[in-house]
Amino acid sequence: MNTPNKLTLLRILLVPFFVLFLLLPSIPHHYLLAGLVFGAAALTDHFDGSLARKHGQITDFGKFADPLADKILVASAFVCFVQLDLVGAVAVIIILFREFLVTSIRLVASGKGKVIAANKWGKAKTISQIVAILMILVLQYVDELVSLGIVPLAAEDAQVFSMAALIIGQIATWICVLFTLISGAIYLWDNREFVKTAK
Repeated sequence: MNTPNKLTLLRILLVPFFVLFLLLPSIPHHYLLAGLVFGAAALTDHFDGSLARKHGQITDFGKFADPLADKILVASAFVCFVQLDLVGAVAVIIILFREFLVTSIRLVASGKGKVIAANKWGKAKTISQIVAILMILVLQYVDELVSLGIVPLAAEDAQVFSMAALIIGQIATWICVLFTLISGAIYLWDNREFVKTAK
């Protein structure tokens, strides 16, 4: 197995640690730890693709596993955010629906001997998701520091910041939904031959 594919597998293996830190508030600075793990996983997404292109190590496994690893990482984050009441379920359902739909089309195409790589709209969607997730994690960590008194704010200001952090997170998530819908529609159109022939 080449290095890019190992990085893709590493991204998947980091997901349980990310979820563990995110959902255990008893761990000190759990948002910071979750953000660091998520950031490391997101970096593997950048490096596996660039290394594969640079060294001519693009494989069918990489074409399929790389976007799948992205979906596992992003889906885990958004589902956890729903449980933590940081984002709304409707937005996450739309995002997950698109991901399952695209994965299904990829499986149909694979059965017909074709591997569909991610296009630029899919990559833009992934970037918007990563930015939104990191933004939410950073804002929640600052809010945690405020609640612990590490960042001094008056009670009223702390409440305003907490509310603003939630609103900004919601806006960032709906921007992801917009990219999700656009990229999903383009993906369906570009691969409509597999939708028509699916049985």
